[in-house]
Amino acid sequence: MTRADPALSFEALTMEFPGVRALDQVSFGVRGGSIHALMGENGAGKSTLLKILSGAYHPTAGSLRHGGVSKRFTSTAEALRAGVAVIYQELHLVPEMTVAENLFLGRFPRHLGFLDRGTLRKEAELLLRRVGQDISPDTRVGRLSLAQRQMVEIAKALGRGARTMAFDEPTSSLSARETGRLFEIIRELRDQGTAILYVTHRMEEVYDLCDAATVLRDGKHVVTHEVLTGVTRDALVKSMVGRELTNVYHYRPRPHAPGGLEVRGLFGPGLRVPVTFAVARGEIVGFFGLVGAGRTELLRLLCGVVPPVSGEVRIHGTTLVVDSPRAAICAGLVFCPEDRKKEGIIGVRSVAENINLSARREHLRAGAFIDSGWETRNAATQIERLGVRTASADTLIGLLSGGNQQKAILARWLSEPVRVLVLDEPTRGIDVGAKSEIYGLIHDLAAAGTSVVMVSSELPEVLGIADRVYVMREGLVSAELSRPKATPEAVMRAALPAGAAV
Repeated sequence: MTRADPALSFEALTMEFPGVRALDQVSFGVRGGSIHALMGENGAGKSTLLKILSGAYHPTAGSLRHGGVSKRFTSTAEALRAGVAVIYQELHLVPEMTVAENLFLGRFPRHLGFLDRGTLRKEAELLLRRVGQDISPDTRVGRLSLAQRQMVEIAKALGRGARTMAFDEPTSSLSARETGRLFEIIRELRDQGTAILYVTHRMEEVYDLCDAATVLRDGKHVVTHEVLTGVTRDALVKSMVGRELTNVYHYRPRPHAPGGLEVRGLFGPGLRVPVTFAVARGEIVGFFGLVGAGRTELLRLLCGVVPPVSGEVRIHGTTLVVDSPRAAICAGLVFCPEDRKKEGIIGVRSVAENINLSARREHLRAGAFIDSGWETRNAATQIERLGVRTASADTLIGLLSGGNQQKAILARWLSEPVRVLVLDEPTRGIDVGAKSEIYGLIHDLAAAGTSVVMVSSELPEVLGIADRVYVMREGLVSAELSRPKATPEAVMRAALPAGAAV
């Protein structure tokens, strides 16, 4: 194999599931010593391709070549032995085990036949330092933040010395500092000759990091740009979605009415001081902050996921006791969590079951029996309303793309009256086309009188969709900004620790 040959190539790759052709004759190559972006809307086939690369899926037709040799990996273990590592957006770590044990799972160092914990700890510390993490190797993974777990997953892959690495939305839960460190690592790997396939929906990452880009749409190869110089963002977006997207955020002013959501002195784990804020009927309020600012913790207290220590929550003028998710849902306060696979869906159940899961309590026959007729009609209505791409309502939701899973979660809440919609990173890992659809839906809900609370780590998203912005820093609200005053500089100034430069 010459240096000009691809280190990794997909040749007429096809993957079929019952009723769905996820990949259709896809062909392109990734050269050694390059970072190659893989782009496309949710459902375009990116995740399927990565699973074939990792050995989790076996293609219906076509071939995979690695290092100039035709391969058909029968398991993830075989792919790892061949020097291929895939880091998925949804993490594959064991929460009950320590960081060190996760890093070396399946290849523990041994001495005289016994686990060598001294060597295990030492090697784990070296890997953690390599990704800029000051985490004790003895910490259980379940106690880490989502961002820290992401970096442990990356360190785990780096420890295997792979010659080919694929990243699936690796920065979706990372801070700016952690993202910068990750980019340094990826560039170092590229300079060492590693072939890197990088899946992302963030255009700034493509142009900042990647050397080339391939676009998939509806399971087919659309275009490969071997050099990104001269390729505009608009051209990439159009090739992904097949149309122009002139207004991604769909922002439009709308009247607000009093008496929506009122939160007074809410306090609990993750907050430094009690938090007070309000959201009018028909208003979209964004919460922005850096990783660890307390945004997710605030939402979980608000929605009863974690019972608050103190505080008052009022909806439409009525004081609520929100000490559980059930109590919040019954009051019309619903929550779309950040980690949708772990907390938002039941992956082994159908799309229809996931959509009907909450509202079915209001449609039981004789107060105890599932109304299958209503469930069939409601699932079909919501799938069409939100444009959920699925072979049928009976398809397991775990087989859907991230964007379509998110739409199904929203469909669940649209199946019953909603007064307050709370969204934690609603477009995390979702392509630009699906993002645009979700933004439009959020605005439609607000226009109908719903109070919307949205947390996002993407500053352009917060500024693009919110009527007002609350900024959090180190467990407290550091600023409240109207839309005209919520400039990037003003928001970042409030988000950074005191004395830090913007």
